[in-house]
Amino acid sequence: MGPIVDLVADLGEGFGTYSMGDDAALLEVVSSANIACGFHAGDPDIMNTTVAECVRRGVSIGAHPSFPDLRGFGRRTMDLTAEEVRNDVLYQFGALGAFAAYHGAAVVHLAPHGRLGNLVATRPDYAQAVADAAARVSPDLIVLAQDGELADAAKARQLPVGIVGIADRAYEADGTLVPRSRPGAVIHDASAIVDRTIRMVCEGVIETVAGTDLPIVADTILLHGDTPGAVRLARQVRSELERAGVTIAPLAQVLAAKVEAA
Repeated sequence: MGPIVDLVADLGEGFGTYSMGDDAALLEVVSSANIACGFHAGDPDIMNTTVAECVRRGVSIGAHPSFPDLRGFGRRTMDLTAEEVRNDVLYQFGALGAFAAYHGAAVVHLAPHGRLGNLVATRPDYAQAVADAAARVSPDLIVLAQDGELADAAKARQLPVGIVGIADRAYEADGTLVPRSRPGAVIHDASAIVDRTIRMVCEGVIETVAGTDLPIVADTILLHGDTPGAVRLARQVRSELERAGVTIAPLAQVLAAKVEAA
């Protein structure tokens, strides 16, 4: 069997009459969705609509919890305790889980958003808090993370872990993402993004800002939907992956296939 990978996008990131990205178009491309749970974006109506569309289209549902930073879109650092982080994650997961249950589905994975997502890769206390929340909610809940503290904490609790590759973000030599405040942190060249994605999935490496190749296991590729030309790029990424012989499948199926292959 050739390479298999999930494609995931952050969806439901509007609020009230404000919308961000073309969710309907992205749902034609992705196999999984990170759905905003109300703290950085999303409201009850948007969560309900997004979940319903995922169920209708067969797209796997994931919770995308954040710092309680609606004004800053979850991208600012907040001085929270580990207990507060755990409780905030539980609160947001519970909200999305209710909508999933209403539509006859379940939340399959958990993927921290924004600054929280960055910090759980390097802060053991935050990583332990998120992993504890996930383990108590469901022993089968997939934790979506970069290599780092959260992935390690989830594995220690015997939770399934999906490693995310982010082709349009620059990587440091240690595997962390270059902060958005630095020039070049976000890659905009479509051909470069496609090439990086193919290398991640087919070769297991990604080039860092230091010019070195970093080994990476990408179970899922994150497709951003809030940049110019995002939908066109997402379609191109999927098309080129399939051209390279890669199978696109929901995250749970990807992890199951890798376990079977091992």
